[in-house]
Parts: sequence; C-alpha cells; structure tokens
Amino acid sequence: MKVSRYNFFFEYDQQTIGFNSFTREYIILDPMLVAMYEASVKKADFTELDEVHPTFYNFLIEKGFIVNDDLDEIEQVKNIVNQVDNNDTLFELHINPTMNCNFKCWYCYETHIKDSKMDEDTKLNTLRFVSAILEQMPNLKELSISWFGGEPLLYFKKVVAPLLEKVKTLCTDKGVMFTSSMTTNALLINQEIADQAKSNNLSFFQITLDGHRERHDKVRFISEGKGSYDAIVSNIKLLLKNQLTVLVRINCSPETLPGLNDILTDFEELNETDRSYLSFDIHKVWQELENIDDQDLRDARWYYREKGFKVDTASHDTVLGSCYGDHRNHATINYNGEVFKCTARDFTTNNSEGILSDDGKILWNPKYEKRMSSKFKNKPCLECKIMPICNGGCSQQAIEHEGIDYCVYDFDEDKKKQMVIERFLEAIVYA
Repeated sequence: MKVSRYNFFFEYDQQTIGFNSFTREYIILDPMLVAMYEASVKKADFTELDEVHPTFYNFLIEKGFIVNDDLDEIEQVKNIVNQVDNNDTLFELHINPTMNCNFKCWYCYETHIKDSKMDEDTKLNTLRFVSAILEQMPNLKELSISWFGGEPLLYFKKVVAPLLEKVKTLCTDKGVMFTSSMTTNALLINQEIADQAKSNNLSFFQITLDGHRERHDKVRFISEGKGSYDAIVSNIKLLLKNQLTVLVRINCSPETLPGLNDILTDFEELNETDRSYLSFDIHKVWQELENIDDQDLRDARWYYREKGFKVDTASHDTVLGSCYGDHRNHATINYNGEVFKCTARDFTTNNSEGILSDDGKILWNPKYEKRMSSKFKNKPCLECKIMPICNGGCSQQAIEHEGIDYCVYDFDEDKKKQMVIERFLEAIVYA
C-alpha cells in the first residue's frame, strides 16, 4: 500500500483534519493516530500500522488515504472526468433569444445588440436540432434548456414560450424528462410569465442583485433616478409564491459590501415554504480590479445561513460538477444561429465554435475539438493535491492558458487550504 497523492491535512479548532480530494472524505484524527500515520508515511510502509491498529489501517483504506501500490491515481481522475464530460444521458442546451438588454450594467462582458432577435428560421432549425438529439441519443434521459442572453424575457412571448411548448411536447412524446431554467434580471417578470413557466417546466431562475437598494439602483436603473431594486425583489417573491426556484446571485464589489447583509431585511417576511425555493450565491464581480477580502464574502455567506437562508457553496467541485461548456453534450445557440460552448465570454463570431445549419445540425469548427481535448495538459495540475476537485477549473481556463503553467488558486497553498476548510465547514453545516 502507498499513501494517496491527494491527501491534504490541516489544523482546525485544535484538531488535525485530513481530506482526500479524490474520495472527498474528511477524517478527524487525535494526536496518537496522527503520529502513527506520519510514522508509516515516513517509512513508506503500512505493514506495521496494519498489525498494531488494523481498524485505523482499514479506515484509511476505506476513506482513500492509502491506496494500492499499482493504482494510477491520475488515470483514475482522468476516467472520472471522461465519464462526467461525456455523459450521454443528459443534453444541455442554452438558447440566447436576443443579445439586447434593458439594462447596461458596467461589468457586463456581453456585446449588446439592440435589434437582435431569434428569427423564425433559427427557431425552426433549433427545433430540428432538438428533434435530432431525441432521435440520435438512445441513452438520453433528460433534455435541459437554459435561457440566456441578453435579457431573454424581452422576447418571452415571441421566442421563449413557443419553443418551450414545442420542446416539452417533443420530449413528452419520446419519454424524455424536460427541464428548463433562465438567467434573467427579472424586471419583466409577471404572473402571466410565472403561469407559463410552471406549465412548461421552466422551474429555475437565476437573478442578480448588485447589493442593497441604493447601490443596486446605481448599477441597474430603468431611467435616471428610477431604480429597479424594489421591482426585482417583488418579482423574486412572486416567483417564490408560485413555487418556482430562484437563485439570487449577489455581485460583490467594494461598494456592495457595506449593505450586503441588509438585503436579507427584504426577505425576512418569507414563510418557510417560500424560503425553501430561495437560495443565494455571493460572489465577487470578476471584472472588478480592486481587491476584495475573501473573508468578507465568507462572513456574509455564514451570516445568511445563520439567518435561515440557503447559500450556494463557494467551493465548487469543477470535476464532478464541471461546467456545462466542458460537456460534449452541450451547445449554446445564439439568436443568429451561431453556436458557442462558453457563456462567460462575448458572443462574437470570432468566439463561435460552430453554426446551426438549415437542417438542424451543428457544424462544429476546429475550436470545438480543441476545447474537448484541452484538459490534463497543465503540469501544475497533474502534481496538485486538489486536482480531483479542481483540475485547473474549466476548459475555457485551459484554452486561454495553452502552453502556460497556471493555477486558478494563483499557486497559493493558503488559498487551496482555505477552500478545503470551507468545504469542511459547509459539510458540517449541511450534514
């Protein structure tokens, strides 16, 4: 037996905590067990440990902290990534009905195109593509459509609702589960939209707030002196009353932090049922150049939890939970028929990875296969203890760092440690 290359130990609350990033298991060790483990690692021999304390020895095997001598752990991670990124039981389709938006937020990376709207031909070709997926993927169990943009609600009646209804029918006829979600600023939400969403399996909405009222209204305003905060909060509550799930993403900047906790005062009235459909995601605006102390964000997340609200984990598993853009069975169809994988970069022709043809097929260009073969080429990742939960982030990160050694944690072991500790604390809270 040998020690796993993915063991990570740290001290927390006067205890030694072990974490194996492949099995995602935590163990808490008293000083005697720490000494026994360290002695075995130093000798590179676990025979004595097996004889002296077989229960502990078998426990370490069970939790993945010691493994067979002939186990190729890197190959093991590669197999997992291959399974996740090539899952053929799910197809994830993103659709941008428009690249226009009723807001002009300063940090938005997208190029807004005022008169952009998916035309009838592109809608028809999209339906042809969905029909082909349903016919050609025998293992398909679920088709998921996510509406993005631009602001998709600008063309809810003309683009979103008709496609929703027709895709739902196609999936029902084939016995395939159909789910749908939307990223929206929520300003245009009303009861009619909520009713149509419920009847057509559009059950999840991601909605952004840019801090509490005063700060938010300086970023997202309808017109000079007329903010959008109160309208958006009201519409979030409308969705919750209709038992539609809402993830409120709070974009944080130095100006946002002072009023971050005040946002909860506008949701405290919610009853237990409504709260069950609501969660928060607190993140730094990545375009913000000024540094924000990560501890401020961690403190805010725990404050929200202490107040009885659900908060998304900050330590996402980018292997088991890899980005949809990493998945072979994913496509983003833009309003003009251009096809993309990454939704976190401009939807420009230069960034497109394919085109939707008139017969409903996606004609991928060489960028697509380059993306799909981009992982496991970064040497620091292959040598890292947290590779099984990180692996250098997403395929977009790998592409943009081609030929360059990189680390999404800036080669900072303290940042990696803090991520592992945060996972540990979240595991305790949600256990």
